[in-house]
Amino acid sequence: MYISFSDIPGNHNLFLDYLYEFENVKDFYKTNFRDKEEYLKVFKKVSDSHDHSRETLSLALKDQYIGFNPSAKTQKNISSLNEKKTLAVVTGQQLGILGGPLYTFYKIITAIKLAAFLSERYDEYYFLPIFWLEGDDHDFNEVRGINLINDVNGINKISYDEELIDEDNKGSVGNLKFKESLEAFYTELEKNLRNTEFTSPLLEKIKSFYKTGVTFKAAFKELIFWLFDQYGLVIFDPQDAKMKELLKPIFKKEIIDFRTHTEKLVSTSAKLEEVYHAQVKVRPINLFYSNEEGRYLIEPVDNEFRLKRKRRKFTLEELLSLIESEPASFSPNVLLRPICQDYILPTSFYVGGPSEISYFAQVMPLYDFYKIESPILYPRSSATIIEKNIASVIEKFDINLNEMFHDPEKLKQKIMDSISKTSVDEIFSNASNQIEVVLDQLKEKLFEFDKTMSDAGSKYKQKIFHDLDVLKEKTIEAQKRKYETTLRQIDKVANVILPNSVLQEREINFIYFANKYGIDNVKNIFDELAINKFEHQIINLI
Repeated sequence: MYISFSDIPGNHNLFLDYLYEFENVKDFYKTNFRDKEEYLKVFKKVSDSHDHSRETLSLALKDQYIGFNPSAKTQKNISSLNEKKTLAVVTGQQLGILGGPLYTFYKIITAIKLAAFLSERYDEYYFLPIFWLEGDDHDFNEVRGINLINDVNGINKISYDEELIDEDNKGSVGNLKFKESLEAFYTELEKNLRNTEFTSPLLEKIKSFYKTGVTFKAAFKELIFWLFDQYGLVIFDPQDAKMKELLKPIFKKEIIDFRTHTEKLVSTSAKLEEVYHAQVKVRPINLFYSNEEGRYLIEPVDNEFRLKRKRRKFTLEELLSLIESEPASFSPNVLLRPICQDYILPTSFYVGGPSEISYFAQVMPLYDFYKIESPILYPRSSATIIEKNIASVIEKFDINLNEMFHDPEKLKQKIMDSISKTSVDEIFSNASNQIEVVLDQLKEKLFEFDKTMSDAGSKYKQKIFHDLDVLKEKTIEAQKRKYETTLRQIDKVANVILPNSVLQEREINFIYFANKYGIDNVKNIFDELAINKFEHQIINLI
């Protein structure tokens, strides 16, 4: 079953037009992902423009896999990067603890399946899936917690807490090491997991990745490797010193030409705001500098540069010298990250979610400035997993999932009315109509005696309808009490499908399903997830 994204509240109009009405957004994107006639043109341009990075990239990846035992498929993919006709299907994500929300895995599965599809379809080229570890991000609160559905179908947030001196700037998340407080996270996790035959081996495996002294990035890589290496997924660390060396020309150009870049980005963002919404706030410079104190955005001040909220200043020459001597200290912000990614990697497709595809509309002018071929933006697959017990409730009450996604409260009222065979809305609507008629007749009669009596009648009419609304609310509450069991079952469905009133994939961590059904059953989602529908998919977990 599939549900159109346009029927799911919360999606940006820009993303919806990118999916369904590309003509409306063609000024903001270079290639329509549905236009297969354009694919070969993009492939050739990307293939011809990456001689500067292939050898370094392949060698760096081999070093990054020291200590791992990658599958033959992954080894082949890494070695193939030396070949001019090898192209990448890239995706990436922040390094959320235990993998973060489910959509991280859906992005990876989309990239893997898309690479396989393209390799079969275009014999001249070879495509491999690459996951970009977003270790330079510094939003600690975004990555330290997971959500699980508890035994009463509520949502519990479980967070790893770490005491750090600077709460506002913890530096790059990828380099943060787990402390002993991780044990408290595991204690809370175990409290919230139903004890099944899969619990003990699953936790044992997770604890072998996430442990005291290990970084967020290393633990995340171990987890993704465990789940997806068999499919040939190449996990890439852009914080690698060799990669930062490659990026020196990008970093320098960003500093030297920031005024030109910013002017164009502001202009593009203003155009977006006229019709849609600019996803990212434009900064003068899209580059961070990291030191032992944290990660700081670089800002222009008069004819110099400084670190945001710090007194330290640099001349242009000093900053360029730092980039030359210690490029590992620099990292891109959200708008420059795609440029760095596609300068290093021969990216034919980037697999992104709604927000990413939206902010790429702002990024596109930078590809021209840096003379880099922009990839085709491919929407990641999107899904909600329905368990057998949830499917039973859906069937029992004949729940329309389109209505559930759109307005759960309205759906609950509709189901209660159908069970009681009496619609509260209908009862009070009929009563209101009848009262309206009677009061209008009364008003006419009173006018014959005294106009002021007629005016007073209007005031009493307002009071009557106010009291009627109060009575309607009380009736609805009484109806809810009568059908409390039914409502609990429907709430159970709503909490699983729309936890915290958003899509399941944005809230729930994979461990909830892995613990209940086993990791092999969860891997079956790989087979079920469609990558060519561009709608929200319902997957029944048996």
